[in-house]
Amino acid sequence: MKRPTIKDIARESGYSKTAVSFAFNDPSRISDKACQQILETAERLGYIPDPMARNFSLRRHLSIGFLLPQVVQYSLQNPYTMQVILGIGSVCEKYGYTLNLIPPLHKSITEAVRAAAVDGLITMGLQVDMDIVSVMKTRLLPYVTIDGIPHEEMPSVNIDDEKASYSLMKMVLDAGHTKLVIIGLSDDAFATEQNSNSVPANRLAGYKRALGDAGIACQAYQQFVCECTLADGIRIGKQILELADRPSCIVTMSDIVAIGCIQAFKAAGLHVPDDISVVGFDNIDEASCISPALTTVDQPAKEKGRLAAEALFKILNKESLASAHMQIPYTVIKRESLKTLSSIS
Repeated sequence: MKRPTIKDIARESGYSKTAVSFAFNDPSRISDKACQQILETAERLGYIPDPMARNFSLRRHLSIGFLLPQVVQYSLQNPYTMQVILGIGSVCEKYGYTLNLIPPLHKSITEAVRAAAVDGLITMGLQVDMDIVSVMKTRLLPYVTIDGIPHEEMPSVNIDDEKASYSLMKMVLDAGHTKLVIIGLSDDAFATEQNSNSVPANRLAGYKRALGDAGIACQAYQQFVCECTLADGIRIGKQILELADRPSCIVTMSDIVAIGCIQAFKAAGLHVPDDISVVGFDNIDEASCISPALTTVDQPAKEKGRLAAEALFKILNKESLASAHMQIPYTVIKRESLKTLSSIS
């Protein structure tokens, strides 16, 4: 059957095509009676507006884009990222917008931004001097970053990653651990050699500062880097088991990686934390459910997503932001996965 058009509705309802368009896109421009009659006619004919045509008329896509920091297979395996998405999605739903997940296109996040059919963007780990920012400015796309580097030209939602990681490492050191392995995170899609002020870099700086304040040389620990997934955490855990001098504590930058390590250690017959301690970062839901429960840094990922989305909609609606840079609090949570060594009084 032929798909009904605006012209068909106009003919059947007795109103002009312009009035029919107003009924769907700007009802305030016609009377309530006309709008009701047009919509009833449309329903009777089985008419569904073409989203592309409607968006063209409104000059909006009615969609927000979330730039995934890594390819889909890594981004969506990270519970922290999924919690951020939940926060963004709840706000999009409130405003009647869809949420478009945008991974790197042809391995290029810049190309993905060029092709994105969205009204605004939320990113993770963005810095103002990156090439992608110039593309967004050229397209006049408003944007807000999560876990980015605060800048007057870029609204952002963050915690103090360097301070949080310092606090976590200090807890580990206060528990008597000096034989350590630090597991960092691989670079995301925004990273370049010129942009070293990333979340992994800031967390590592916090760990190193705590070690330095305790008089522990950097050579006293070993460092690994992995993707932020359970599978990579298990893989790194197995590599740690092969070390000739086994550490007493594993300090990670991600809960899901820490949980992967715990699984690898358990499979090898080790007991956490009696044989080896493990700490994480994020406080995802699984952190309190795993046995032993994970010592970690609580940063509210869902709240980060919600605040970033609310800020973006304020920009879209030309409302002023109370603060362009929102730094939210974190909490270090000590649970059973961190053992206090007996030599500590």
